[in-house]
Amino acid sequence: MSGQPPSPTRRRLLMAAPLVVAGGVGVGFWRMLSGMTKGSFDPHDIHAPALNRPVPDFALPDQAPGSGFSAQDLRALKAPVLVNYFASWCIPCVAEMPVLNALKEKLPIWGIAYKDRPEHALGFVQRAGNPYARIAADRDGLAAIDWGVSGVPETFLIGPGGVIRWHTASPITETMITRTIMPLADSLKS
Repeated sequence: MSGQPPSPTRRRLLMAAPLVVAGGVGVGFWRMLSGMTKGSFDPHDIHAPALNRPVPDFALPDQAPGSGFSAQDLRALKAPVLVNYFASWCIPCVAEMPVLNALKEKLPIWGIAYKDRPEHALGFVQRAGNPYARIAADRDGLAAIDWGVSGVPETFLIGPGGVIRWHTASPITETMITRTIMPLADSLKS
C-alpha cells in the first residue's frame, strides 16, 4: 500500500456495512415484537427436533441410592412419564416444585439433577419436597446436550417406548398441566 486513501467506492461500502447489519437486526426485532402482539410468539416455546423421536442414548448414575436411570429404562416404559431437568441453584426450579409435588399423584416424574453436586441436589429435594420417583445425576451436563436442554428447568413428556412427546423450557404451571400435559399423557396411556 502506498498510503493512498481508500477509493470512494470502498469507503461507501465500509460505511454501509454497519447500517446493513443494524437494519437486519432491526427487522428481526420487529418480527419478534409483531409476533408477540399477535400472540404467536412464545419465548419459551421450543421447536425441538427431538419431538416424536426416541430419547437419546444415555445412562446416568443415581443421585440417591438405587435411582439412576438410562435410555433403556425410558424405552421399556408402558405408560407416560415426565422427565424434569432441575438444579438446586435454579430459582425457577424452586418455584415449580409445589406444582410438581401436586402432579406426582397423577403422573410419574423422573428427575435429572443438572450440573449439581449430589449433596446439594438431595438437600434441595428434601427441603422442597421430592416429586421424583427416580433421580439421576447429569453432573457434567453431557446428557443434557443430547436431550437438547438449554437450561433448567426443562421438562419432557416421554410416551411408551421412550418417545419424546412434549417439551418445555420453562417452569411447569397448573395451566400447562391442565391444558397440555395431562390431556396428552392420558391419550398416551394404553
